[in-house]
Amino acid sequence: MSNTPRLKEDYSSKIVNELKDKLGLTNIMQVPSLDKIVISRGVGAAVSDKKLIDHAVEELTLISGQKAIATLSKKDVASFKLRKGTPIGAKVTLRGDRMYEFLDRLITIALPRVRDFQGIKADGFDGRGNYNLGIKEQIIFPEINIDKVNKISGMDITFVTNTNSDKEAKALLTDLGLPFKKQ
Repeated sequence: MSNTPRLKEDYSSKIVNELKDKLGLTNIMQVPSLDKIVISRGVGAAVSDKKLIDHAVEELTLISGQKAIATLSKKDVASFKLRKGTPIGAKVTLRGDRMYEFLDRLITIALPRVRDFQGIKADGFDGRGNYNLGIKEQIIFPEINIDKVNKISGMDITFVTNTNSDKEAKALLTDLGLPFKKQ
């Protein structure tokens, strides 16, 4: 008995057929799908305090359910006192079942916990079918214990689809349940 995520079942049973009709596609294989979700977080103060990277990696691991990695600087920047290869952030890439489970938790639990939430902006598309969402506080996720947070900081969530059209990507993400603001 396998335990497939709710959103994955909804996508394969209902959303694919709805999108096919809505977008006027002839083949079911043309329907856009979500390839991966990348959660990243920059920690600029990590140049002076190395423990901040460990906290960022630990929090992203708790939020995503998958081990996060530290990202390293690619070049020296003297004005920021930054050396090449210094850890300056953390990221995690989710695919498959973990991706759908995270998306479900984001839509049903985390986003409604945002103060004065009216929906997410629809202008985060990059022109190639990918959507970027910025979150200001990591404490909207129930996995984070507020007492153990040393500094409230945000993170970026990137939804990567297999389509090159922003219109198709928005239709996919809307059907999956992302609450875009009404215009």
